[in-house]
Amino acid sequence: MSSRLTESVVEDAALDWLRGLGYEILSGLAIAPGEPAAERSDYKQVFLFDRLQTKLEDLNPKIPPEGLQEALRKVRLISHPTLIENNRAFHRLLVEGVDVEFRNADGQIIHDKVWLIDFANPEANEFLAVNQFTVEEGHFNRRADVVVFINGIPLAVLELKNIADEQATIRKAFDQFQTYKAQILSLFHSNALLVISDGHQAKLGTITSDWERFMTWRTVTGKDLVPPGSLQLETLLKGIFDKTRLLDLVRNFIVFEDDGEKVVKKLAGYHQFHAVNKAVESTLRAAGVSQAHARRLARLTAAVSRRRFRLRPGSRTRVGWRRPARISPASPPRLLPDPA
Repeated sequence: MSSRLTESVVEDAALDWLRGLGYEILSGLAIAPGEPAAERSDYKQVFLFDRLQTKLEDLNPKIPPEGLQEALRKVRLISHPTLIENNRAFHRLLVEGVDVEFRNADGQIIHDKVWLIDFANPEANEFLAVNQFTVEEGHFNRRADVVVFINGIPLAVLELKNIADEQATIRKAFDQFQTYKAQILSLFHSNALLVISDGHQAKLGTITSDWERFMTWRTVTGKDLVPPGSLQLETLLKGIFDKTRLLDLVRNFIVFEDDGEKVVKKLAGYHQFHAVNKAVESTLRAAGVSQAHARRLARLTAAVSRRRFRLRPGSRTRVGWRRPARISPASPPRLLPDPA
């Protein structure tokens, strides 16, 4: 593929790469309020709630309708003074499940969890990319280039600039996100990832990342770095938005650090992401965990998902944790159960 993109194909190229990863692609204009295929009641609604409700029923067959409705209410009613607090609260629901209670056939009160995403089985979820997604909030009206939904939840937003326009730089894409976060906050309450690109350069961050914290993603599978001059947007999308890797990243490689004055949302870099997974795989092998259990790696890494991760200085393979998980060959790791 050419290492340059003309201004007319950046968005189409991104959608094509996502389509190749198995995403459904829709136009925001086609599902807009008032259209025959509308999936939103108005432009203030950023979740695709019909899709979310359908997936909750599929992923939580043991939960009665009143339990599912309680979960939806909790998703809708997150309300904190700041964007980052709303985002942290939603992230907790996403990765830990939504606590609900309901009465069984015998009248007993049952406490259970509703899962918004099946992290263990990526193909059980619905992956959708929508371009030109308009959001209204207050007197502001903004249109995001591409929004990525999982089960109707807007989890990633891509802001793309034209590579042929000298004024439309990748920094302008970053600046555009600052405007969006000030004017259409609701789009970012559930957000996990922000992507900025001019088609060639591409960077990844979170809702609290400053310009210096937006980072490139230099590998697809983690085995090799892409050659210099490769399209960074293609590498980033194929490297992160692969369904399995995306769910792993969202569940296990995002942390919220709170120093008492400010909350910062941090995301692992490509070297940390792949190094941690290789280290866990090595631990599983050393512990004598069967291949069947090894395929349930997501549950093991979830047990340490909120610990801080970093590579030790001078090493590309050893991974240091500030609060290390106590896993040893003599004491095989306890794998967490699949979401019900």
